[in-house]
Amino acid sequence: MRSRTPRRLGALLAVSAALAAVLLPATSSSAGEARHGDARKAPATVVIDGQRMQDAKARLDRGDPALRETVGQLTATADKYLNQGPWTVTDKPKPAPSGDPHDYLSQAPYWWPTQPKTEENPWGCPYVQRDGERNPEVDTGTDRPDIGKVFNSTTSLSLAWYYTGEKKYAEHAAKILRTWFVDPATRMNPNLNHGQFIPCKYEGRAIGIIDFSQQYTSVLDALAILQTGAPGWTKADRAGMRAWNEDFLDWLVNSPFGKEESAAQNNHGTFMDMQVAGLALATGDKALARKVVKDARAKRIDTQIKGDGTQPQELARTRSYHYSTFALVAYTRLADIGEHVGVNLWDHRGPDGQSLFKAVEYLLPAATGSAPWPHPELDFDRYAASDIVHAAADAGNKKAKAAVPLLEEPPLGDLWALRPAAEQLDSIAP
Repeated sequence: MRSRTPRRLGALLAVSAALAAVLLPATSSSAGEARHGDARKAPATVVIDGQRMQDAKARLDRGDPALRETVGQLTATADKYLNQGPWTVTDKPKPAPSGDPHDYLSQAPYWWPTQPKTEENPWGCPYVQRDGERNPEVDTGTDRPDIGKVFNSTTSLSLAWYYTGEKKYAEHAAKILRTWFVDPATRMNPNLNHGQFIPCKYEGRAIGIIDFSQQYTSVLDALAILQTGAPGWTKADRAGMRAWNEDFLDWLVNSPFGKEESAAQNNHGTFMDMQVAGLALATGDKALARKVVKDARAKRIDTQIKGDGTQPQELARTRSYHYSTFALVAYTRLADIGEHVGVNLWDHRGPDGQSLFKAVEYLLPAATGSAPWPHPELDFDRYAASDIVHAAADAGNKKAKAAVPLLEEPPLGDLWALRPAAEQLDSIAP
């Protein structure tokens, strides 16, 4: 992998006390934090357009009432994380099968025991698959619940700092990231050798890479935001995270599990592409990022989406709406990465008319509530497609743009204006 010295993004611009008062409660402490922590530079994000974030910040500084309301939704979530964490991979009850507590461990969510648990058979093996039905035991004794909290908290906290300037958000995000990824005593080893293990069957599986690939690019964007001058995020932190990301990318590209996941012909393969391209861009290998995005046109869109916009691999699932939107999170975020490296995935048309626009349009009747979803779905959440529709609308699709006012607002609010990139809104993980 090529590496490069992180760019110094320059000095932060000061904001006047009057503008700070527009954004924050009129207290001396909050105003002081805003003056010293205010982020003015466009972050060098890998998915989100950093210039759009900078523009949103400028509109917020001018008192945009709609953005102020959206920031209130964002900080309501971020505030909840201030009293949580940090989390560490080393605090699970038992280490991964390797015996190293620094190795990440998760259990396959849709696999269930078939026998009573006894002293001779403590797991209740053998396990069988029940697609779409989450086994609650996967949320105890492994790292999966905690890594979800790491991803979600650092995303919310870094965004909250960027838009409010309050250092408490940045400092806590830095502490969470430092604990999980950098501190030698608590850091995670940069591999997923034991992701989604199945008791008495597999000590880890390539499919476990999805634990990271579905959200880790949001962490890369959080890092870029903090690197615009966040208090508490040190030079050592930046160097430690860069080294971790380089090692993780090397494992993803060269390990047997990584190669197997890249060959997957459903959402797993698309998310893997998104993760590799994002990490490559973040660590300076722009050529690799561009190649991955370019290859996705024939490798992903042409083979995984039909001319009518359906995604057969995802429709075959018991949660077909969830997985259709889930896969499109990967596609639309990969398209965002493409914009950074000069590849337009939205304009691609396959030999049978396959396109990302067609795939989004297929979701619109259900997403707007104008028609029921015509495929199996164990737990339908209409709002799951909201970010996907926003992404297509921003990319110029007229049908998606017309659908935006009809979308259902996600439980944590519509944050598109602050982080214009699709997130998974109906996660099945806690």
